[in-house]
Amino acid sequence: MPSKRNQMVPNEHFHKDWQRYVKTWFNQPARKERRRKARMAKASKISPRPMESLRPVVRCPTNRYNVKSRIGRGFTLEELKAAGLAKKYAQTIGISVDHRRRNKSVESLQYNVQRLKEYQSKLILFPIKANKPRKGDSTPEEIKKATQFVGTVSPVAKSGKRVKAMEVTDDLKKFKAFHSIRQARAVARLWGIRA
Repeated sequence: MPSKRNQMVPNEHFHKDWQRYVKTWFNQPARKERRRKARMAKASKISPRPMESLRPVVRCPTNRYNVKSRIGRGFTLEELKAAGLAKKYAQTIGISVDHRRRNKSVESLQYNVQRLKEYQSKLILFPIKANKPRKGDSTPEEIKKATQFVGTVSPVAKSGKRVKAMEVTDDLKKFKAFHSIRQARAVARLWGIRA
């Protein structure tokens, strides 16, 4: 199969018993079915725990995409600490942890801490020993109501805020966007050098 996107048009001259090297995908439907059955088996095995773990909301990297938010890999140790959770304990109650990620803004830290607290408030914790419930475990009535959650745990809410049109003032007309961006970059580059 030729490679996708803007490449040179392939014009191969096949030799060397090329039929041996042809890749086929006849196992695709069976593989799809096997994956579906494995998902169902996992769901019944871990029931009533949710199928997926809670993950943080992160900004996409680079200038091009950093306007968008998406689900990340795991919560930082700083976020867990702010929410009052230990790393090992968090992993046992369905929270993903990523020790490599760093918080670069207070806003992201606060938002993800809020997510963790919201998740904890909705969580139904089963006691390890039924006859010896510990502090923080759910009541028997709550446990009876527990149902398995399937899908992304608290997905990213799409903001439906419409931007209102504003009146164009003289200051806005005089504003030079490109020039101001260049100046901001120069200030950042020469920070500490320029007197």
